[in-house]
Amino acid sequence: MRTARRLLISVLLFASALWVVVPAATASQLIARDATGVKLQVNSQGRALITFRARGTTHHVLAWGALNAIDPTEARSQLAFRVDYSGGWGSTGRAVWKSLRNVCRPASVRVAWLVTACRAPDGSYWALQSWQRTLPDYGLRAKGIHGAWELRLSHWRGPLPKLEIQTGWAYRRYHSLFGRLTWRGRPVYGFASTSAGRPLDGFGRNLYVDTYNSAYGPGWHRENAFLTHTGTGGFCYGFYPHGDRPPGMGERYRATVSGPGVLPDVAWEGAAPKTYDRSYDVAEDARQLALLGADPRCKPR
Repeated sequence: MRTARRLLISVLLFASALWVVVPAATASQLIARDATGVKLQVNSQGRALITFRARGTTHHVLAWGALNAIDPTEARSQLAFRVDYSGGWGSTGRAVWKSLRNVCRPASVRVAWLVTACRAPDGSYWALQSWQRTLPDYGLRAKGIHGAWELRLSHWRGPLPKLEIQTGWAYRRYHSLFGRLTWRGRPVYGFASTSAGRPLDGFGRNLYVDTYNSAYGPGWHRENAFLTHTGTGGFCYGFYPHGDRPPGMGERYRATVSGPGVLPDVAWEGAAPKTYDRSYDVAEDARQLALLGADPRCKPR
């Protein structure tokens, strides 16, 4: 009987271990979709416990092992959390979530899409953010997982990533955006991607642009998503027609991007240009050149 019991325990522990993953570095770590009742705790060993409800069940997820980011390089992988979706069984053989002692105090941080944040005794910050990253482009209606609100975890100390964006005109007719993503003054970008713009390494970052009160309808709709450029962290985008979809020009625009490593996701929001003004257009072209320099993929139009 004892032998059978030991065998059963071994099988259960092996099965639990399957719930431990070392994810590809994708910035703030995706923890869950459409989560409610979210709670964040961190112990003195730097293990975060995220408790939430999803799909009618309460979940306890542990994450640890990463802080901030490293600059883009092809010599090593970007930082990423280790994540145990079993609440501790997979990584330690016991239910850590039941006895985890929280030492992380609630904190007020200027982070977009914030759900909750806390400050650990070592001076680092942990945060959970939630936003709709996978909405379809050009104002199309979201179906299934594409409309989900992702719950994303970050851990950092020091400065946050910086997203700079300016508005302008393209061909004197269409609104445009240009800018760059940096951290500590250095550009954020990846080295490889698919033809559809999906990063193939842990460094690439897609910028997700939304438009407000546009031809797509009232309120916010996803316009498009695109990568920051290799070498510069820059980007530029024109609100042109796409196939049978009208130009997505709206009254306001916003953009959200995952920070490098396990840094928080950052966002920007601003008003659209008004009636075309030649002097404004020329001034914005000059600002684009000053900001992006010799980026060959961003020429004033």
